[in-house]
Amino acid sequence: MKSLLILAALPEEADAFRPGEGCIVEGEPMLVRIVETGDIRIKIVTCGLGKVNAALAVGRYANADTALIAMTGTCGRIGAIQGDCFWIAKAIQHDYGARQADGFVHYRAGDWPMGNARDHAFAAMPDPGLGLPHAAIASGDVFLECPATAEALAKHLRTHLVDMEVAAVAQAAEALGLPWVAIKAVTDGADGESAGDFSFNLRKAARKAAEAMERLVAFPIPAP
Repeated sequence: MKSLLILAALPEEADAFRPGEGCIVEGEPMLVRIVETGDIRIKIVTCGLGKVNAALAVGRYANADTALIAMTGTCGRIGAIQGDCFWIAKAIQHDYGARQADGFVHYRAGDWPMGNARDHAFAAMPDPGLGLPHAAIASGDVFLECPATAEALAKHLRTHLVDMEVAAVAQAAEALGLPWVAIKAVTDGADGESAGDFSFNLRKAARKAAEAMERLVAFPIPAP
């Protein structure tokens, strides 16, 4: 049986996927729910916020049977892009690089942060045809509530969205030689209203992303 690992930072995001289905795995450091459908075993893990938690979840719960690592959940909008739920085509860690006298230089996460920088982005697997708009996301260990910073990230990294986990999931998946995907729905504008907007929109956005993830699961999953 093929295995699909789905990560979500928050319980609301994890619970939105196949709500009420499956069983909880006892004794795990992270909340793990297993749902079996057809020939696919889906492991839904609530990993917690931030890049470290996301990467730890990939390292602990991906195994030899894992065909695909996926992330569902929410994000902030930082660039001019239409839509409210997105296929994440590329992910960049916006807080990895070198702090130099004339500013911050971004490097691809895991590269030496010196010398010439290559393409920063980790690329997702090809879209099987979900019909979602494609976006690039910038991930970092900050909850962004600053429109000036959001504008700068969008411009310098050519990104549209911001979150705290996807690019770390992408880096960990690449290190394990596994394909990854992410589907994210917008809660806020990464500005001074973000905290309130996020809380107000969390469940609705989480469900929107989860519904798209449910459609993805219906597509053929490649063998590991």
